[in-house]
Amino acid sequence: MGELSRQLPISRPAVSQHLRVLKDGGLVVGRAEGTRRVYQLNPEGILALRAYLDGIWDNALTAFQKAAEADQTDL
Repeated sequence: MGELSRQLPISRPAVSQHLRVLKDGGLVVGRAEGTRRVYQLNPEGILALRAYLDGIWDNALTAFQKAAEADQTDL
């Protein structure tokens, strides 16, 4: 977390809060290494997020296609 805090324009407590939200959402996992806490991406969480976003994208494209096809019948 210290490395992130030094590279970001936000406070160390803010970085900690963001990491906690990401951890609660299953996107990162953390482990203790001595006095430090090391975080890394959680592959399963990233795959779940990807599937969710793909679903949104697919729904948007389907809706766009239906709208485009409906406009063609009005011509």
